Amino acid sequence: MDKFPLIWRERTLGELSVEREALYTWFTVCCRLPEPGLWCAWAVGEQGELRLGVLEPLDGRLTIRRRFSRRMTEPLGKLVQGELRPAAGGAEGWEPLGDPGKCFHSAYLQNQLRTAEGVLTRREGECRYVAIPYDGRQPFPLTAMFCFARVGTVAGRHCAVFALNRAEWPVIPVLRALD
Repeated sequence: MDKFPLIWRERTLGELSVEREALYTWFTVCCRLPEPGLWCAWAVGEQGELRLGVLEPLDGRLTIRRRFSRRMTEPLGKLVQGELRPAAGGAEGWEPLGDPGKCFHSAYLQNQLRTAEGVLTRREGECRYVAIPYDGRQPFPLTAMFCFARVGTVAGRHCAVFALNRAEWPVIPVLRALD
């Protein structure tokens, strides 16, 4: 059995245990509640992510135990960590970017977003959405990609929103990502 930290906002809140059994892999998560709400556990690998499901309260902690086939787990690549994310959609699903090096494989995105302030991100299906505050008077970190953005309001702020696929290439449209 392998054990990995379960991360939320760069803090370890619990543990992700992984047990391989023939053609299947068992994922078990146990953690403390970061704040009120519904929470999903995710397995994060070097090449992809897998949503494990909504955590259930049990004896003052949150837990889930799920089994997935090899077909579902192979796209992850080498497992790196577990993550805790809000289960709710809309503005509640947005979280601060934190360290771009932990979120993106692309050196371009890591470098361009390293000094950007107020950047939000969230996952929805196969896409990672990135919302960058935009006012038109300040330098914009992703000028080369601006034509792929949709400008709108996210979490009450004027932002340029990008949808990126697993390979971190822009995807159009990003209509559902906005408030």
